[in-house]
Amino acid sequence: MPTDEELGFPIGTSDEHELLLAWLRFLRGAVLRKVDGLDEAQARWTPEGKLIPLLGIVNHLTHVEWRWIDGGFRGATVSRHEAELRPGPELTVAEGICRYGERAAATEAVVRSLPLDTPHSDGRGVDLRWVLLHLINETGRHAGHADAIRELLDGTTGE
Repeated sequence: MPTDEELGFPIGTSDEHELLLAWLRFLRGAVLRKVDGLDEAQARWTPEGKLIPLLGIVNHLTHVEWRWIDGGFRGATVSRHEAELRPGPELTVAEGICRYGERAAATEAVVRSLPLDTPHSDGRGVDLRWVLLHLINETGRHAGHADAIRELLDGTTGE
C-alpha cells in the first residue's frame, strides 16, 4: 500500500493557495489512479449503462476546471455539453489523462497569480477561494464515484 507521501497526501501549510491546491491535486490523483491500467473499453464501461464512465469523469473534471477558471477569471467563452460525460472514441484514455494534466497545470498557474478574494465573473458574489473549494468538492465527489465504478468493473479498491 502506498504511503501518504507517495499518494501526495496534503500536509499543512500557512499558504492558503498552496493548501487548497494540494487538496485539489491529491483528489485529482485519486481520480487518475482509478483510470490507471485500463484499456479504452474498460475506461468507458458503466454498470448496465448507468453512472458516468471513468474516462467521462476525467473529461468532465477537465471541463469543470476550464469553465470555472478560464471562464470566470480569464474571460474565456465557455460552455457545457452533456457529451463531456460520455466522450466518443475521438478521446482516448491517454489523451484524456494528458488534457486533465494540462488543465491542472493551467488551473494552478491562474490560482497562484490571483488573490483568493478575486471575484468570479458570474455575478453571484463568489470568489477564487469559493471556486477552489467547489473544485475540491466536485473532484472529491467524482473520486468517490470513480472508486465505485472501478470496484464494480474489476474489483480494484483503495487509494
